[in-house]
Amino acid sequence: MVSKTPLLDELKKGPWPGFVQEYEKMAAKKEIARRMLNQLELSYRDKRTYWKHGGAVTVKGYGGGVIGRYSAIPEVGPPAGCHTFRVAQPAAWFYKTDALRTVCDVWEKYGSGLMNLHGSTGDIILLGAPSEVLQQCFDELSSKGFDLGGSGSDIRSLSCCMGPALCEWACFDTLDVYHTLTMEFQDWIHRPAFPYKFKIKISGCPNDCVAALARADFAIIGTWKDEIQIDQEAVREYAKAGMDIKAITERCPTKCMSWDGKELKINNEDCTRCMYCINKMPKALRPGKERGATILLGGKATILQSAMLGWVIVPFMKIEKPYTELIDLIKRIVTWWDENARTRERVAELIYRVGMRVFLKAVGLPPVPQMVFRPRNNPYYFWSPEELEEVK
Repeated sequence: MVSKTPLLDELKKGPWPGFVQEYEKMAAKKEIARRMLNQLELSYRDKRTYWKHGGAVTVKGYGGGVIGRYSAIPEVGPPAGCHTFRVAQPAAWFYKTDALRTVCDVWEKYGSGLMNLHGSTGDIILLGAPSEVLQQCFDELSSKGFDLGGSGSDIRSLSCCMGPALCEWACFDTLDVYHTLTMEFQDWIHRPAFPYKFKIKISGCPNDCVAALARADFAIIGTWKDEIQIDQEAVREYAKAGMDIKAITERCPTKCMSWDGKELKINNEDCTRCMYCINKMPKALRPGKERGATILLGGKATILQSAMLGWVIVPFMKIEKPYTELIDLIKRIVTWWDENARTRERVAELIYRVGMRVFLKAVGLPPVPQMVFRPRNNPYYFWSPEELEEVK
């Protein structure tokens, strides 16, 4: 029987389905799920968490992928060891139904049956496995073609948007880049060896549907280098149908657009590729033909130095097989970060501490105007010894 949960019952009110009903379905079948439900009710009642995070919990050959979870109240909650699996997801979360059923069957056999698709990292999150079944559960998942994702101080599981599979704005093949980088960095994903976590997220266009700008230490966001493609006749059709073209041009953040009632003009040198006009008039405007990606570094949530958005380090890079330039850049950045960061210091926090100038020199990137974070506020320039030697 499911224990009484008056506070959780409040969340079942209203027209929308919720997680409590799903919890109760598994609690009727699985004792561990029932105990997890009890603990959650107590957390709501006492306004505190009863989960203790941490501990070395792994399966053979892996350092990441299993997250240690321990209950502070195992006498009424779940067993002291009630751990979480992260199962690596396919590119852009494309699944066949039988694949999902396979994961569900394995998880109901060994764990609580409760799962989360998808966590902020992107993996399938399997919630609640006793310590004694971790290896058997992983072995069965592995035998059916599934692998663990990243957790701990490693390269976390990558994620990408649907890209050219379903989106006409994709500026490169996000799915192939995702797969290639995942295969390239398997060891760094599965075996934590770094000061802290490092996330790579891939968006095919500036709409940034995976929020790489805000959530990725290394963000790859599709863009174009040449002019926006304009179909003037389609623009006039939009205007004829009642669309206020002038209002769209006035909302352009750089005011690089103008409309005289017959022709739409764009000063592409001032365009920031925000996608606003393209999203409003998809039949008339398209990204340019010379496509690639902007590389940004340092997006993250609050830890040491508050939340940060990605910082442009490469304004434009061609993204073409075998992606040698991209892979080499990631390796240089991760190696420098690994050698210089303090414990639990993300790459953005390291750059904030030592300065962008030090970072650029270390990884061999040339400074460009797009990197400017804010105008300089002091008139002095300090020459490095190498620069002074070049002047001589």
